[in-house]
Amino acid sequence: MTEPIYNTIGLGYNTTRSADPYITGRMLANLEPDPNGIYLDLGCGTGNYMQAFTKAGYRFYGADPSDIMLNTAKEKCPNAVIVKATAEKLPFEDNSFNGATAMFTMHHWNDQQRGLNELYRVLKPGSRAVFLSFTAEQMDGYWLAHYFPKMIKRSGEIIPTQQEMVSMCTTAGFSLVNTEKYFVHEGLEDHFLYSNKYNPTAYLDASLRQGISSFTAFSTPEEVSAGLAMLEHDIDTGSINDIMRKYQNDLGDYLFYIATK
Repeated sequence: MTEPIYNTIGLGYNTTRSADPYITGRMLANLEPDPNGIYLDLGCGTGNYMQAFTKAGYRFYGADPSDIMLNTAKEKCPNAVIVKATAEKLPFEDNSFNGATAMFTMHHWNDQQRGLNELYRVLKPGSRAVFLSFTAEQMDGYWLAHYFPKMIKRSGEIIPTQQEMVSMCTTAGFSLVNTEKYFVHEGLEDHFLYSNKYNPTAYLDASLRQGISSFTAFSTPEEVSAGLAMLEHDIDTGSINDIMRKYQNDLGDYLFYIATK
């Protein structure tokens, strides 16, 4: 994980990013937490989802490498244990947690296999790790690829395929890895990359793009400017509707991975 990227994303992050109730529910349903257990939110960011999990009655620790994000997380979750750490080097004892969540974080890990190995180490036997992530194949199905092809390509290059993810989890020691497709729903409250699948005008808002790592870390100003000009033109002419229809698919927009130790 490179801290400067997180610190850049962290500026104004909570302006557009918040815990979505549906995603919160699916994360907890897949995690199957025990109110008496202790859980880790790896890559907790500003603590939006950790706060939602806590409000649901569960005890969570948080870990993230960005000081800017952690400062906000500590304000939102004042009673939680929150530490500055990378996935590859977690400051916890073996078998510390009853489960873990990792949302939109793996593509920022410097060494994904090592991060998964560390996560496995700190989990208790029988516990689950639930990831919300994506694949390059899914990203190729975003209509955003029509306007920002290089950005989408770069973003897809840093995330494992579904097969690679399962293989890495197995290598780390996880005995079972299941998946669940997630299709972006209308009214989504967490504005990550494809959150405005049904609201293309939203991408013209610079404050929304600021909270999305693909725009802040995996694109160039020139590409973004050119893509936005095309997008605005297509919105004005109505051509965007044809583009959006062309990219419809059944791959799922994102993917939940559920790994069992």
